[in-house]
Amino acid sequence: MPVDVKFCGMTRREDVAHAASLGASYVGVIFAGGPRNRSAREAAAILTDLPGSPRKVGVFADQPVDEICSIAKVAALDVVQLHGDASADRVGQLRRCFAGEVWAVARLAGEVLPVDFSRLFEAADAVLLDALVPGALGGTGTSLPWAQLADAVGRARRGRKLVLAGGLRADNVASAIAVLSPDVVDVSSGVESSVGVKDHDRMRAFRDAVSGAGQADRVRSRESVRG
Repeated sequence: MPVDVKFCGMTRREDVAHAASLGASYVGVIFAGGPRNRSAREAAAILTDLPGSPRKVGVFADQPVDEICSIAKVAALDVVQLHGDASADRVGQLRRCFAGEVWAVARLAGEVLPVDFSRLFEAADAVLLDALVPGALGGTGTSLPWAQLADAVGRARRGRKLVLAGGLRADNVASAIAVLSPDVVDVSSGVESSVGVKDHDRMRAFRDAVSGAGQADRVRSRESVRG
């Protein structure tokens, strides 16, 4: 199966448009604070009338549920991505006022999985894996130990949607895909020239690396069938 690309931490209209032109399935805007943070109206302005219609993702921290739903409405979001308190209960609360997809983020310190990891997959439309970095919710460029996580993540996932973030770049995303087989790969700082400013050549290189990883998987699958 092809792996979808999400370009996150978008702050400029031209970067969002370029992501759409590259065939990105998702574009993300930050509402969780930090240098890439945008208001609901700023997000709406950069996310409108996109070629190819990538799905619009909002990244949130611990805001009240009603505030998240209000921002999602103004920005016309398709997906709410919950950092901070991303519990199964909070996912359920959000569904009462938001009709789109809800992604729960599991922020990992090394190989340690949250105690409710399996339940997150059951409650949310997808679980996103990211590195736990004190004082930051994402966009740090810190990678996860993919190989050490593979077995435990596979058991908890049981075929459900997995989004992989954390230190991905054009030169390592194929390895991450080969190990964890995510449905979506999520990049922010790995395609930036400076914080919040995307480098269009790096974006294209990342997209091409993901496409190449998918082609390699298809070749291996055909060879295994012939074998």
